[in-house]
Amino acid sequence: MTEHDHYFTAEPASADERRTINVPLAGATRTVQVAPGIFSPDRIDQGTTVLLRHAPAPPASGTFLDLGCGWGPIALSLGLESPDAEVWAVDVNERAMDLARRNAASLGLDRVHVGTAEQVPAELRFDLIWSNPPIRVGKKVLHDLMTTWLPRLSATGEAYLVVQKNLGSDSLQKWLNTELPDLVTERFTSVRGFRILRVSRAA
Repeated sequence: MTEHDHYFTAEPASADERRTINVPLAGATRTVQVAPGIFSPDRIDQGTTVLLRHAPAPPASGTFLDLGCGWGPIALSLGLESPDAEVWAVDVNERAMDLARRNAASLGLDRVHVGTAEQVPAELRFDLIWSNPPIRVGKKVLHDLMTTWLPRLSATGEAYLVVQKNLGSDSLQKWLNTELPDLVTERFTSVRGFRILRVSRAA
């Protein structure tokens, strides 16, 4: 298994050696399960940390999406901060999805739904999308993800995407504004080499 195979592989080749770690989520220390063969298997990665700390607080309710959920830090945070919201967490990695499901269950988050893209009802529109998108999958796969999910924002919905500056945040912002003219992508903030991009409906 190469360094980035977890982005593409439903079944990781590495041993499924699960362990528990303590991480800060929604203002408290929480115990979660992690394992090899997934994104950031031993901590909350720096980009996700920036997003969780600096994106606006989520609405109290609505339909939310965590695109590329891994073991679940974004979806779990959304579920903890907005217990009345329905949170959908999407990934391709079966081990990551199983961990996200188990972590949600252990935290009592029965409104966090974890699955593949195909398992998300096609009619759903999202009031909030939070994502640390998988930039390293390459532009074609990344662009396909963006053009598939961002148009599913509700009329008043917003997406917040955290992207490392030196991995193309500014070029992604420009591309989104060109390719998705019904949406407006702007820089929300910059923190420690990361940009948070905000995407919303054009006025």
